[in-house]
Amino acid sequence: MKETIINKVLQYLKLENQDEKMLKELVSFQMNLPRCEYILDIMINMKFDKSSIFAFLFYQLYKVDKAKAESYLDRLSEEEVELVESFKSIKDIQNLTKSEEAEDIKKMFLALSKDIRIVIIKLAGIAFDITKLEPPLDEKQLRFITLVKEIHIPLSERLGLDKLKLTMDDNVVRVENPTEYRYLQNFLDVQQEENDAQLKLTYSHIQKVLEELNIKGEIYYRQKHISSLYKKLREKHSLDKIYDILAMRVIVETVEECYAILGRVHQIYTPMPGRVKDYIASPKPNGYQSLHTTIIVENKHPLEIQIRTFDMHRAGEFGGCAHWLYKEKSTRKDELDNRVTWFRQAIDIAKDLSPEEFVETLKSDLYGGIIFCQTPKGRVIEFPDGATGIDFAYAIHSQIGNNCVGVKINSKIKPISTKLKNGDVVEVLTNPNKAPSRDWLGIAKCNSTKAKIRSYFKNELKDENIKNGKLYIEAALKDKGFTTAQLFTDEYIEEILPKLSMKSMEEFYAAVGSGSLSASSAIGRFITLWNRNHLPKLEHKSVVSVRKTKEGVLVDGDSGMLVRYAGCCNPIEGDDIIGYISRGKGVTIHRHNCANIKYLEPERLIDATWAGKEGGSFTATIHIIADKSNNNIAKLTTLITNMKVLITGFDAKDVGDNFICDIAVIVKNKEELEKVMANCKTLRNVTEVYRSDRWI
Repeated sequence: MKETIINKVLQYLKLENQDEKMLKELVSFQMNLPRCEYILDIMINMKFDKSSIFAFLFYQLYKVDKAKAESYLDRLSEEEVELVESFKSIKDIQNLTKSEEAEDIKKMFLALSKDIRIVIIKLAGIAFDITKLEPPLDEKQLRFITLVKEIHIPLSERLGLDKLKLTMDDNVVRVENPTEYRYLQNFLDVQQEENDAQLKLTYSHIQKVLEELNIKGEIYYRQKHISSLYKKLREKHSLDKIYDILAMRVIVETVEECYAILGRVHQIYTPMPGRVKDYIASPKPNGYQSLHTTIIVENKHPLEIQIRTFDMHRAGEFGGCAHWLYKEKSTRKDELDNRVTWFRQAIDIAKDLSPEEFVETLKSDLYGGIIFCQTPKGRVIEFPDGATGIDFAYAIHSQIGNNCVGVKINSKIKPISTKLKNGDVVEVLTNPNKAPSRDWLGIAKCNSTKAKIRSYFKNELKDENIKNGKLYIEAALKDKGFTTAQLFTDEYIEEILPKLSMKSMEEFYAAVGSGSLSASSAIGRFITLWNRNHLPKLEHKSVVSVRKTKEGVLVDGDSGMLVRYAGCCNPIEGDDIIGYISRGKGVTIHRHNCANIKYLEPERLIDATWAGKEGGSFTATIHIIADKSNNNIAKLTTLITNMKVLITGFDAKDVGDNFICDIAVIVKNKEELEKVMANCKTLRNVTEVYRSDRWI
């Protein structure tokens, strides 16, 4: 296999003797040759240059033998060294822990701003890795598949990397739905012989058309991918209604030749009504161009034919990447930015968001449809479906957005809240004395626009935010019975601010004042540290054993001592607990970190432990924050009830851009509660899930 790889690269690149020698040496050290060959094939098909190929091979060596790799450093060009450094910043996602995944995705997008080749190579590696998975999948592999579905497949689609997307799609169906996959594979296998014969027959007819018209072109044919069949089968519930199981592609030099071939094909075969599409005159929103027709062929089955030019084919296969890869280096980034504005905006806001926030923003943008609008001077800008005039203004420039007072859409003045349509020509009207309004956050569709508006209020109104933040914090401290001297010690500040990605208390107060951090949750972190250091030291000679049965609670085995659970912290089996002997009320059980313990008489506190599990149940409340969605309530309740967990209370409301709710559930213990919370976190638009002390 090493010789095969070397010959492929040598056939593609014209190398000098020294470079050829280095190529052979680098390939000789490769550990995973099938993966290496797969990625190199992608790189060669996409016309990657020598620097890309050598940097990729060097990085593979670096992963298995760092010392050996460094001995080659002085033989690499400056560009190759830069590429290798970018490779190092992005890890293979199958080897990531759950906490590392978000950081890796953010780094991938930051790498995109420097060199798109890095991201394409990463996606090619992911496409190969997924082909090697076999069901049933373990937990780590399931996380890998989820990440591929939520990020890498839609990202490949946005970039126009059709081959990689289809490979990932097919293999997701294979490992997640093996029964359906085998059914569809058998369906295609049964018809393989007949389909091959028909494709060859139609191929000969189309080839004859090219010869008669004196057109030089290429003809390809294929059966539909299983993932595409699977999706259409789920939509139409019958394979009889799928008309493009067989497809043929004709690629020629000019647009005129495309139309000439279409006319002659319709003279030979009867086209199906409603199945002739002209995407050359009217391109798809993502810029895709081609002529499509579905004809009835000799075996009485439908066959789809796509006719396009070589330029259209390259753009269809590799999307915005094709234009980027075929440009000079000096113009590559500008070309990518102009054609794929959404990526540039994602990169811009990546710097201001935590990895987790960035990934949630990315998911919501990736899953939406796209439209293309343009400025009066013809600059085309990409937006998610539903974008408004204010999104257009901020896409031009942050200052244009800040000063926006209205827009002209197709020469007519419209309010900034007007939703844009595909093909609109938009001109932004500005006033230098105008400033953003917080109401714009409810108008904007793009997360990048919202980030820029929030950035304005954070930066431009920083002094006011700091002042308001201090007032909010003082009120919250008073409510909890603490002082700044107690909580805001140097020790606590040094531990907590880095966790909030903040460098100073001014930044802390500004975040609270701007509303991006709630005063209550902020000081809650400080109170937790205070409790850790100031909880009363317990007399270990006084210990009670708590057991809850279906009939009630027993303390100290079967003594029948009266016991109740504190409503301030709602302990459940599995929590670290502490008992408080109250006058005439038996023992009250608190969670060990309950904030109210500091108000209790230390001499009445006793250690408490759980004695065992005998079928008792507990009520607990889960607090959930999610992006606004019409079906949040249905998703959450369905998910929880499917776990056979009873919901006893539900309180939900929309606050700004967020959906906030508290759900009371009956659980057996802390372990079951944590499973419910973990499942809630898997919902796509859920941003935060934690246990609440609130009763509903």
